[in-house]
Amino acid sequence: MLSSLIRQLPVGFDHSRSQIKPLNGAMRENGRNDHAIYRKLMEQATDEQKLLYHLLRQYEKAVRPVRNASHTVTVKLGMTMTNIFEMDEKNQVLTINVWLDQEWKDELLRWDPKEFGGIQSIRIPCDLIWLPDIVLYNNADDYTAGYMRSRAMVFYDGTVFWPPPTQLRSTCKIDVTYFPFDSQHCALKFGSWTYHGFQVDITNRSDNVDLSNYVVSGEFDLVRVHQKRRVVKYTCCPEPYPDVTFFIHIRRKTLYYLYNVVFPCMMMSVLTLLVFLLPPDSGEKIALGITVLLAFSVFVLAIAEKMPETSDSMPLIGIYLTVVMAMTSVSVVMTVMVLNFHHRGPFNQAVPKWVHRLVLNRLRRALCMRLPYTGWKDNGFCSANGMTKTISIGLAMDDFNVDSFEELDNQFLQMQETELVNVDDAAALRKKKCRPNELHSRLLKTLQVLIRRQEMEDLYQTLANEWRQVAQVIDRLLFWVFLVCTVIITLILLIIIPAVHRSMESDVFDESLYGLH
Repeated sequence: MLSSLIRQLPVGFDHSRSQIKPLNGAMRENGRNDHAIYRKLMEQATDEQKLLYHLLRQYEKAVRPVRNASHTVTVKLGMTMTNIFEMDEKNQVLTINVWLDQEWKDELLRWDPKEFGGIQSIRIPCDLIWLPDIVLYNNADDYTAGYMRSRAMVFYDGTVFWPPPTQLRSTCKIDVTYFPFDSQHCALKFGSWTYHGFQVDITNRSDNVDLSNYVVSGEFDLVRVHQKRRVVKYTCCPEPYPDVTFFIHIRRKTLYYLYNVVFPCMMMSVLTLLVFLLPPDSGEKIALGITVLLAFSVFVLAIAEKMPETSDSMPLIGIYLTVVMAMTSVSVVMTVMVLNFHHRGPFNQAVPKWVHRLVLNRLRRALCMRLPYTGWKDNGFCSANGMTKTISIGLAMDDFNVDSFEELDNQFLQMQETELVNVDDAAALRKKKCRPNELHSRLLKTLQVLIRRQEMEDLYQTLANEWRQVAQVIDRLLFWVFLVCTVIITLILLIIIPAVHRSMESDVFDESLYGLH
């Protein structure tokens, strides 16, 4: 059995450790001469097979690759960043694709290139050699996933270079204060999971992160990437615990959010203004205001689903929507008030003098409004103000011995039903044989009733028109007030504050922004 293994090993040798250990076990089991078998094996193997067998025949990957236990394995850690895969604001997780470059010296993997056909480096499956247990401390993914099991490059002087490509998911404290004009600072902290600094030391492999293979993200701009080695000492242990932290500063691209969030919000704000331009007689003022309010509610829910559930900060776009929603709610209340003024009938109180002077005189002039004449003068006095109208109507009712407008109308109807109203019917007049003075008196009284009734109808219409004009002036005033407020709020929250924030952002590295202690 042993001879067959020896014959097959050079031909089918696939660099797996499972073929080496059974061979060694067979050697020990059968008591053969290791040197003789080794010579026989080497005669048929290629240079790389010889080198691999030479390196791994007595190699133990479970222990540190040092000949003296007091020696420290120094791992040089670097990162080649390829792209920003995703920023999950709700779960506060940053996902990036990188090549995690790791380099160290393995004292047990050295050879003389002259003895192996001038081979200076060899690729060995990473499962066959010792690997540093470097992990991402602030990992947001399953720790069992690990890195891609790529081959390690081993050089004749014992240098091992292992750059596994991997996707890192790290926790990142998201600051949504200026969303969607925000910048985020995320840190990736790497260190050994079981070794302290006297056993495995970690240093920077290069001064900067390699961005030569970086693919630009459609959502974020990569502003800055910084790396720093830190050493932490705990009170319980004298040993140091080094780590290498990569600091990533990214800035959100706003074009997508401008077209899909900001501009629709601004257009709905314009719809809020149209509530005050819609004529009250249309009957759709309140319906339009409530519809706009519901639309804002949908936008708020959509943005809330994307934001992290935290009370540390409130996004600018959320503040903007809340303020505009509040303004829309106030506009609905103001619309109810305007409609109340517009539909006030003549049987309500007349327009007060101070309202007349303030609204129909001063505000009307300030707003450059032209209203139809209804009996009021520009000097602020109404030709038929409340007191004058009350006295005039009272005198009319006294003349006809009535107590109300309804009795006055009833008297007119009763006179219409009498046969005296039909003055063209001469035969009827002759039958009644009324005296001329009595007929003249009744005709005059009938004429006075008609005149008084027309005057009262005109008075009713004047009262109603004045209230409508008050409503119209207030409607126009509210339009300009809400327009100014909307413009100011939009400028402050969506233009000025983000611009000031970005102008004050410093390119100087500030570790406090990354939430590390």
